[in-house]
Formats: sequence, C-alpha cells, structure tokens
Amino acid sequence: MSDTNSPRLDPTRIDEASLERYLSAHLQGFKGPLEAEKFPGGQSNPTFRITAGGKQYVLRRKPPGQLLKSAHQVDREYRVMKALGSTDVPVPRMHLLCEDDSVIGSTFFVMEYLEGRIFWDPALPDFSKAERTRLYDDMNRILAALARLDPAAVGLSEFGRPGSYYARQTKRWTEQYRASETVTIPEMEILIDWLVKNMPPDDGLISIVHGDYRLDNMIFHPAEPRCLAVVDWELSTLGHPYSDIAYQCMQWRLPNEGVFRGLGGVDRAALGIPTEEDYVARFCERMGIASIPIWTFCLVFNFFRLAAIIQGVYKRGLDGSASNRESALQRGAQVPMMARMAIDLIDGAKR
Repeated sequence: MSDTNSPRLDPTRIDEASLERYLSAHLQGFKGPLEAEKFPGGQSNPTFRITAGGKQYVLRRKPPGQLLKSAHQVDREYRVMKALGSTDVPVPRMHLLCEDDSVIGSTFFVMEYLEGRIFWDPALPDFSKAERTRLYDDMNRILAALARLDPAAVGLSEFGRPGSYYARQTKRWTEQYRASETVTIPEMEILIDWLVKNMPPDDGLISIVHGDYRLDNMIFHPAEPRCLAVVDWELSTLGHPYSDIAYQCMQWRLPNEGVFRGLGGVDRAALGIPTEEDYVARFCERMGIASIPIWTFCLVFNFFRLAAIIQGVYKRGLDGSASNRESALQRGAQVPMMARMAIDLIDGAKR
C-alpha cells in the first residue's frame, strides 16, 4: 500500500530536502536552507513559494497520481513563458525546468517571484471607478498583444498543430470530458452535438492561445492598476485569436456568488467596468478588425470547454488527487449549470 503521507504523493507538500539538493546543484545563486509553502487556491498544478537564502522563488509542479492524457503539462508552461519573455506580453522570468521525477515526484519548474497583487473578485471592490477602467483596459491590451504575436517570431511555430483549432479542441475536450464523466449530463450531450454540427470553417487565423485568460491568472503591480505578469499557461497552445477573449468574456455572464466570481448581475457601468460589447470592440480595434463574426460559437465552445475542465477537477476531487478537494467537489456540481448557460446562448441567437 502506498504511503499517502509522503510529500511525493501529497499535492500540498514537497520533499524539501531533495528539492534543496537539486536547486543547489542546478540553480545559479541558490543557497539553502529551503522552505516551501503552497499558495492557496488553484485546482490544477500545485504552486509553491520557495524561500531560501533570503530570496524567494515560485515552483510549479504536476500533481502526483494518475493524470489524464495531455493534462498538467508544466513543461509547456515553462516553454511558452520563456519564449514570451522578450515580448509585450508580460510573464515572470523562468529559472529552470526539471523533468526528473525522482527529485520531488513529478516534473516542475522554478520561476521568478513577483511582488504584486492577485485579485479574485472581478468587480474589484477596493478600486476606484477610474482604476477599474484602467485595469480592464490593460488586460485588453495584453490580450490583443498576445493575439497579434507571430508564433514563429518567438520560436513557437511548433507549439501546437496549426489550423482547425475549434474542431481539434472540441474533439479533445469531448474526449477529456468522457474520460472524467461520472454521470450522464443531458446538457453536455446537447452541447457536444451542437458544436459538431455548427463548427465554423477554418479561416486560417493562428495565434498563441493562453487558454485560461482571466483576472486571477495575472499578477498586478503592488500600487498601480497594471499587470506585471500573466501566469498559469498550462492550457496554452497554437489556436485561434478569438478564443481567449471569448473565454474571458464568460466572466461577464457567470454569477458572482457561490464558487463563481463572475460579473453577472453586477452594475458594470457604475463600477467603471466595460460591457462585454465595449470590451470586445476595444479588442477588435487593437486587432484591426471590424468584429468577431463567430462570437456566439466562440462563447458556447468556451462554456463547454470550461465545463469539461471542471468535470476533470471534480473527478480528481472524487479520486482524492485534487489540489483542493472541497473546492473541486463544489465546482463539479456546477457543470450542468454551465452547460445550460451555453444552451441559453444558442437559444438566444435563434431569436
């Protein structure tokens, strides 16, 4: 029987002695003794603050245990952030990648620790109206910079398969959903069928896609409403430039209650937060396009994709391998609701 108290199996712990030996040998300027503290939140790849020799670092690792195929690819996170280090898309500085599972039990990378703020509530209650407007515009600016970036120019031309992004992603997330399915959810079956039947033709547009572009995956300046770094690139790939903005705009529709931190029902005008229409229009202006012609499809696809991701988190919660089991189980219960919101989008487009 395996020892579940071992730090090699516990997603909240790290074998500090083994990690200290490795970093002392491979990270320039590193000096022990080392202490590791897991950051709160996060359901996918456990992330730790590493303190050693008066310096701080951030370590991100694959969770232990049996994982779904192609999930938790921290090596891809490291590669894309290292490539983006010289672009207009702000990311932390990468220090090293370790793919030797014998060190702490799974692949991990170490990156720069940035002194900044992470915000969980998109309504930003502690900000002024003007600060909220500036902060949302900075997120929009960075997103457009990423969507405009030529993957080949930063060495990422082979970071994913080009073309047919939505078709490939629909297939992938359907397979991931099936692999973590616990009960039949009729709404998810409706979405899977609709996405296949309403797949838009490939328009040839290719960009680097973050895959989880949202407020709490960014580190903001300690005192100013501007972004210092975009983090959590686990789902990044070569994709379609309209995907990330549709994913972010789901937050305008999700409720601001329970396990969700959305903007649904929030008086955005009073807060200085742009409407979905204004946010998309500013993105289009920065992209040099008039509009996004497949907007409903992009939103529906992203609702389905997020529901499939949450179902995977729920399955890991049931299996005992989730980073935060209680939160994983709470979120998993919301999969039917998310699928229903996507169906409502489809129905609304028919009217």
